[in-house]
Parts: sequence; C-alpha cells; structure tokens
Amino acid sequence: MKGFILKNAYFNIVEYETQAQRIKDELNLLGVECDIVRNDYGFVTVDRAVKTAFDGYDFCVYLDKDKYLLKALEKSGVRTFNSFNAIEVCDDKMATYLSLSENGIDLPLTIPGVLCYDSKVVIRESLAEVIEKKLGYPLIVKSSYGSRGTGVYLIKDRAQLIAKMNELKMTPHLFQKFIPESYGKDLRVIVIGGKVLGGMIRQSNGDFRSNVALGGSATPYPVDDKLTALCEKCAHVLGLDYCGIDVLFGQDEKPYICEVNSNAFFYGFERATGLNVAKAYAEHIVKTMQNS
Repeated sequence: MKGFILKNAYFNIVEYETQAQRIKDELNLLGVECDIVRNDYGFVTVDRAVKTAFDGYDFCVYLDKDKYLLKALEKSGVRTFNSFNAIEVCDDKMATYLSLSENGIDLPLTIPGVLCYDSKVVIRESLAEVIEKKLGYPLIVKSSYGSRGTGVYLIKDRAQLIAKMNELKMTPHLFQKFIPESYGKDLRVIVIGGKVLGGMIRQSNGDFRSNVALGGSATPYPVDDKLTALCEKCAHVLGLDYCGIDVLFGQDEKPYICEVNSNAFFYGFERATGLNVAKAYAEHIVKTMQNS
C-alpha cells in the first residue's frame, strides 16, 4: 500500500505544514509508505482519457482545494480522503447547508445571496428589506468560500447590510441568522470514519468569531450522546472520511450546525485536547484501504 498527501504549494502556515507531516508520520508508523506532494505542477492531462502523474499510488490524502485534480485522481482509480463530492460540497458553505437540510439537522436560518454579473449594478434596497425582515439585526453575512474566519461579517443595520451586499455581489455569499448566545464561542467536533473523536470549545477574546486562528482560546469539551449523533449524522450525509464540525449553541443550549470543514486543521485541537487526530485518521485510512 502506498499513498501520498497532496497539499497546496502556496499556503505556508504552521498548522497546514504540520497537518501533512503529522499524517505522514502516523501512516509511516503503521507501515505505510507515504509521500508529501506540493500541488505546483500540471499533474493532469485530459483528451480522450484522463491521465495523472500518480501511477503507483493507491490513495491520496487531499489537503488542497483543486477540485479538478481531485476528480482526475478519482477517475484514475486513486482512493481519495476525502472524496470529490464531499470536498466540493463542504468547500461551498451554501451547498453544505442545502445538503444538510431536511435531514433533521438544525441550521441557523440562511438565505443565499443574489449574484450579479455586472459590477456597475447597485443592489436594490428592497432585497435588504426582505433579508432584515427574515433575519433581524444583527445578522451574519458570509462568503460562500473561505476558512479560518475569513469572509464572515457581523452586520448591525441596513446601511452595513447594503454596503456588504454590494461589496460581495460578484461572488457567492449568504445571509444567516445570528445566534447571540454563541457570540464568540462555538464547539469544534472532529469526526473520523463516521465516529466522533472528541470536541473542544473555542472562545474568542472579544471577536464574534471564535476561530483559534483569530486569537481564540480552546479547551476540551465532552461531547454527549446527543451531539455525537448530530455530528455523526452530518458526516454521514456529506460522505466525509474526516471533518471538523462547528456547532453553535442557542437558547437552552440548542445546538445548530454552523459549518462543516472537510480539511479542518487539527494542530490546535490536538494541543487543546491531547487527542491524537493524525493517528486516528491514519488508522481509518489503512482500515479503509485494507477493506476495499
């Protein structure tokens, strides 16, 4: 059995570099040969067939967001962790919510943004009236693509809403009901192979976003049976081998799924909880490949 870990060549932060090396080390300890590959070369050719530069590899741990290479790898017979469908859906926040809806999973009330194709167009104020009527203030505006707390905005009035709508009108975005009880706080749960590994509470130091990357703190959190079932259902619906699920708590501690991250960083999670995420992921990969 031989695999490789594919990472983006131009994203150089400690958490990202550590992620790839930790998974490689744990796979090596299990006797699995594994390489780390930078995605900075034309690895795919397409004509009457799809060809990649990865002959001889059985699996790929996919830490990039290049969906074209990911699809090509699957078509060439390489088992990917996660799959093309799972990563594509999780990479788009609105697609995530649409996929999770109607599965008994509580989500903050969400409205997809209207896309424009002319930068000179001004969004009608009547759209802002509809959004504020349904969501109230403050409300959340999110870019559909983004991670580590980027592209997430707390909007407090109509003037801010209209300004942000016009700023984001050329890119996919959404509007979401704000859960005030979770201001600056959420629960990150890691799910591997359909099973919850553990959780940590992330708490900001004054920001409405809780991301550790933005300066938030993290402490272990015992995930109860109800939350375990909720998070495992999300991973199952989305077809994920590995993910980090962000949970908000509303009135009476009611849980709402905020986001599902198919390539969630675990550097801070391991440090906060003492859990060996890389080992659990490596064991899942090996077990999956042995049973395939």
